[in-house]
Amino acid sequence: MSGIIRYGSYVPFFRLDRKAARIGRGGERAVASYDEDSASMAVEASREALRGWDGDVDTMLFATTSPGYAEKLNAATVHAACNLPAGVTSIDVGGSSRGGFSALLTAFDMAAGGRTVLVCAGDVVVGAPSGPRETAGGDAASAFIVGPGDAGVQLIGRASATEEMLDVWKSEGMQFAKQWEERFGAEVYLPLIQGAFARALEGAGIEAAELATVVLDGNNARALRTFAGKSGLGDRVADDLSARVGRSGVAHAGLLLANVLDAALPGQRIAVVSAADGVDVAILEVTAEIAKTRPQRTVERWLESKRADLPYQSYLKWRGILPFEPPRRPDPDRPAAPPMMRSEKWKYGFVASRCTSCGGAHLPPQRVCVLCGDVDKMEPEPYADAQCKIATYTIDRLAYSLQPPVIAAVVDYDPGGRFSCELTDVDAEKVGIGDELEMTFRRMFTAGGVHNYFWKARPQR
Repeated sequence: MSGIIRYGSYVPFFRLDRKAARIGRGGERAVASYDEDSASMAVEASREALRGWDGDVDTMLFATTSPGYAEKLNAATVHAACNLPAGVTSIDVGGSSRGGFSALLTAFDMAAGGRTVLVCAGDVVVGAPSGPRETAGGDAASAFIVGPGDAGVQLIGRASATEEMLDVWKSEGMQFAKQWEERFGAEVYLPLIQGAFARALEGAGIEAAELATVVLDGNNARALRTFAGKSGLGDRVADDLSARVGRSGVAHAGLLLANVLDAALPGQRIAVVSAADGVDVAILEVTAEIAKTRPQRTVERWLESKRADLPYQSYLKWRGILPFEPPRRPDPDRPAAPPMMRSEKWKYGFVASRCTSCGGAHLPPQRVCVLCGDVDKMEPEPYADAQCKIATYTIDRLAYSLQPPVIAAVVDYDPGGRFSCELTDVDAEKVGIGDELEMTFRRMFTAGGVHNYFWKARPQR
């Protein structure tokens, strides 16, 4: 059988209090940090799905409507950071917030043909200040490994509907996406959702009453509420996380599904409806293998690990909406292609080296062992999941950063080795020697249109 073998999710550390920021009546909006983007968040969700799994991926799909590059394979960044083999086929999916769930359905088709697919989705949702997209949006990522084998979730029914409509759109040169009046969208979406939902149930050979949970995601909340009411779904509709995250674009259907799967029981049937520029509906069945499918961190754990006092002004600066004067320091130089290529495994995959003669660990990787002096007796060792702690640190209040001050720390790793790196998602007033840390993939800076990605350390979440 084939289906979902593993899954993962990611919700950023920072939250914007809607009421305090005066952009909504209440609740919180998940906000990607100044050093995060759609690719780095997709890396975090993918690492959750891959961690502890001994299988091999041969295809990767990365969905986003907020790519770091307009022309360059963004999936290649995720591929490199996850340290996947060079032979993996990597594909970008974009253009619509339905793309994340459509990519998951495509992965089911590929799995039926024997392929093992990593589907990841991440979005940084940006809207005009005080507009509905800013108020209702949020940033997050989700990931699924779909393939043959002992799957925790199987696809038993599906249906789709495509309709040319002007609902949400963003043309070249537009800073923010626009959306047509919600009443118009509801009129268009409702019959599409109802038709696709009925066909998916028919394909699965079940009635709506047999569903344990229904996940509803889409551009038009009014259409989804109307559908739920007319279908008599009642309390079987899953929490849409609008009060704790906001709608996270292409990642949101997957994030909601992951949240449901965190507590799902074998034998339960789950319907997922994704309505944006058309409709995708899937009927899923949870198997006895679900416990093996779950990641280390649940969605709830990500939600509880947060800092909810982000100033609205900082949020606007991070998204490039509010002009500001940067620190009076030289601008960073554009990263060059040759050195990035030479150090790809270290820069993107955080792969160190270990001496086979004396066992010494080296970060970054070396040819000559600094402990025993042997030459070219090294073997690569991934360190992205290695736990570490602060040996010493310094706080720099002059260095360029969108979230000053910069905290540079020397960290000691549990498997051995020491490295100096920047900390992120940390309160400068609470940092201390001996603090337990973990590594996270971030965007260091952008210069000349080139994003300089590398790894930072953060407090364990």
